Order: sequence, then structure tokens, then C-alpha cells
Amino acid sequence: MKHILVIYPEVEITKIAVYRNTSLIFLKSIRHKSEDLAKFEDVNDQLEYRTSLIMQELNNNQIELTEISVVMARGGLIKPVQSGVYQVNEQMKRDLRTGVMGRHATNLGGLIGDKIAALLPDAKAYLADPVVVDELDPIARVSGLPQIERTSIFHALNHKNVSKEYAKSINRSYEELNLVVAYIGSGGVSVGAHKGGKVIDVNQAFDGDGPFSMTRTGSLPVGKVIDMCYSGKYSFAEMKSIITEKGGILAYLNTKSLSQVLAMVDEGDEQATFILDAMAYQIAKEIGSMATVLDCQVDAILVMGAILNSKFFSAQLMRRIDKIATVSVYPIVNDLDSLAMNGVSIIRGEAEILEYK
Repeated sequence: MKHILVIYPEVEITKIAVYRNTSLIFLKSIRHKSEDLAKFEDVNDQLEYRTSLIMQELNNNQIELTEISVVMARGGLIKPVQSGVYQVNEQMKRDLRTGVMGRHATNLGGLIGDKIAALLPDAKAYLADPVVVDELDPIARVSGLPQIERTSIFHALNHKNVSKEYAKSINRSYEELNLVVAYIGSGGVSVGAHKGGKVIDVNQAFDGDGPFSMTRTGSLPVGKVIDMCYSGKYSFAEMKSIITEKGGILAYLNTKSLSQVLAMVDEGDEQATFILDAMAYQIAKEIGSMATVLDCQVDAILVMGAILNSKFFSAQLMRRIDKIATVSVYPIVNDLDSLAMNGVSIIRGEAEILEYK
């Protein structure tokens, strides 16, 4: 049996896992200290640093590198693509380095994967359902201003995996279902309308659109944002940071720790309770919006994220959406497993390998 190496970079963590077929045999979260990351001017400069740490962990834990044939990496901000599996090629590496759709730690996934695969005797690197999967209907791209077109950047891997899992559980095909799918992550919240096996509309969760999350502001009143931009108090970089890293729960409660927020709610903190309810409110509103995209013909609503382990949050969300359609809850979301299953499909010859251009 060949092994699958999964690489999942985040801003302050690099997660790695090794699977033998479908069985997890090694798992590690490499945490990066702020002072270590501060040494690098650009996220691309972290490539050698993160790669060497991964190789060190694999060697220290006696992982047989010659058995690895597939390296599955978290998808980064490449050009818009259709859903599927892509082998990392030179064009993709160039686009990941230049950040054609934005710069983020996720861009390191394909670069690290390719670098490690090149060190192994019988391995290739792949991405599966990267965050830039684009299946939007033309009408969903209209923004209200001709110079700006709505784009598709969301948690495609999670959306697709859970949707197919749900369809299988009810003995239906994903392609015949109308679903509203919500991924509630620490970085962002994406809510998509799935029809005919495609995500025909979804909020752009990467830099501000949609509900607020633990660290992102979500959609804001545009006029007020313009006022902040031209107030002279903030630079371009500071405004970007406020919207993507310092907004949401963090801005209101001064913490981005979900466990701390839930503890505050359990202890009766009125502000924490109010803000968490507001987050549930905004997510429910986005789910309702996506239901109208499907002409209110919704087979099921799928919601996923660790925050759903909170009875308070779940209750506040459910009471607002359970009359729309059947709701299925997935409080445990494992991106590593999702990538590994794509790796299994590659080994078995079941996956169509798409070419990135």
C-alpha cells in the first residue's frame, strides 16, 4: 500500500498527516511562533522554513519516505478553476508565488508539496478543490458596479466533501440535490447554494464578504469603510488587516479563541452572548439568502464547524433556519481526511487529473 502525505498550511500552523490507504498513521500540527514568522518579509519566504520543519518531523518519526506516492496539499489562491484534482505544475507554482488571486499562507501548500514530492523517488504533488473553485452562475457575478465583478473564493474542499457525504447518506447523488451549505471557520464563513453538483452562488469569504467570523469582519457598510480608508488613521495594509485578521469576534471580545468565547457565554457574559448570537443571526440571514437563489426549493441545509459544539450557538442558528429545510450538522470537519480521500482516489485510478493552465 502506498502512503499519502497531506500538507495543510495555515497562518500560524502547518498541519501534516500521513495515511496508509484510508488509515491515518501520523498526524502533527507544527506551530510557528510569531517571532519566527516575523523574520520573513513575504509569505513566500517561508517556503524553505516550513519545508525543512516538515521533513524534520517525518524523519524524526521514522516515516518511510519511499512509500509516499501522493502528496496532497491544501489549495491556494490560484486562478479560478473547476472542481476537481490538479497536479501541481510550473504554471500553478508561478501563480502561487505571484499571488494572482491574493497572498495567503494557503499558497504555500502547492509549493511545499511540489518541493517535497521532488525529494521522493516515486511521488507527485496535487491540489483538490482549491479555494478558487468557480462555478458561479453569470447572474451571481453582478455586483452593482460594472468595474467590480463578484468572485468565488470559499471553502470549496469542505463544501464539496460534506455535500457528497450527505448525498451518499440518503442514497442520492450530489448532482440531483439542491443544498445550502455553510462552513463556519475561524478564519471565515462561507455559505453556498449548490445546484446540479455546482456551487452557483457563494459569498466571497476571503476578504470580507458575508457573515463575520472569529477574525473577519464580513460585509460592512461601504460608506463607513470609505470613511475609514480616507481618515488618515490607517494605511492600506492596516485596513486589509482589520478586515481579514482583526475583525469579527476578536474586535468585539478581544480574543480569537473559540473556547474562551464559549466559556464567557457559559459564565453569563452578556456582551459575549450578544455578539455570538449576532454571528448566528448573520449566518442564518446568509443561509436564507442562498435559499432564495434555489427558488426556496431546498433539499437540505448542511452546516459545519467546531462552533456547532456550542449548544447556545447551535440553538440560536437552528431556530432561525430549521423551517427552511432539513438541517444536518457537522461539528467535526477534517480537511486532512478530505484531502487524503482525494489521494486515495488518485492511487486507485478513480480520479480524473485535471491540468492547470
